[in-house]
Amino acid sequence: MPAPPVPPNRPVLGIETSCDETACAIYDGERGLLAHVLYSQIRLHAEYGGVVPELASRDHVARIHGLVRGVLDEAGLAPANLGGIAYTAGPGLIGALMVGASVAAGLATALDLPLIPVHHMEAHLLAPMLEERRPTFPFVALLVSGGHTLLVAVRGVGDYELLGESLDDAVGEAFDKTAKLLGLPYPGGPELARLAERGDGRRYKFPRPMTDRPGLDFSFSGLKTAVLTTLPQTPDEQDKADLAASFQEAVTDTLAIKCQRALQASGYGQLVVAGGVGANLRLREKLAERARRDGFDLFFPRQAFCTDNGAMIAYAGWARRAQGRAPDGALFTTPRWPLAELRTPEAAA
Repeated sequence: MPAPPVPPNRPVLGIETSCDETACAIYDGERGLLAHVLYSQIRLHAEYGGVVPELASRDHVARIHGLVRGVLDEAGLAPANLGGIAYTAGPGLIGALMVGASVAAGLATALDLPLIPVHHMEAHLLAPMLEERRPTFPFVALLVSGGHTLLVAVRGVGDYELLGESLDDAVGEAFDKTAKLLGLPYPGGPELARLAERGDGRRYKFPRPMTDRPGLDFSFSGLKTAVLTTLPQTPDEQDKADLAASFQEAVTDTLAIKCQRALQASGYGQLVVAGGVGANLRLREKLAERARRDGFDLFFPRQAFCTDNGAMIAYAGWARRAQGRAPDGALFTTPRWPLAELRTPEAAA
């Protein structure tokens, strides 16, 4: 006799292992976020100047079981109290993704629970829903991270239209590469933002790429080249700070201009900004200024939920299950998964 269906109002466990953070969280539709834990591998990869995929996968294996137990303890739940297991199915490092997927599938099978594959960027896009002040559908989302720069029209969970994307480097990648040019340590993006606080962003005149033509696509590789050709042969610390600040001004101006265009094109009055670069304080300041001037509502996840985390996976899994959009029992991972091609494993087969 088949097991009875799991009540839809039970909390969902989310597991995130797409890159260099191992994270778990539990989300409940009535009580909200019950618990979240995260272990960052920054120290592990710092000596190599970037993420080493094999080391990342091994560290996920070493950490994941303890984090699952820890998040259940923090929430005061037994595994039998769960209503589903969500995990990052992609995009990401395939070895890292498979660690989280394997643990999620094992738990789902052992507990006879639904297994919910989650698109990593969809989870970022929905992360502001974890906050007390949250957007309502529809809205425009700017997703900015180390691997992605996207403008998306969001009409509901699973109902997305890609408006624009980077044609080359993602904005986080441009930050990291520019930081390396300036001799900053890993992770470069946050280090560059800290250095920019001491600099004069008006000293160097960098282009605002693709803002002099119509459209919502981005290009950031030329900005990195502009920094390289402007960098003095023997820069002092003030030169570096001014270059960092001028670069950051160019990037954040470009993002703000494109966001304004996307809001005008869509007719929506709400903007969501998510992903790791969404934590950048200068970007937040500029978008807040435009929101006050132009009269749109602006939403960010809290700083801790801009970077990769389990809370956004748990929420996205819960939201898809609550709306009947989550396929049950299908183990699925993929390193490349454009948001425009988001679909269930059954549709992809």
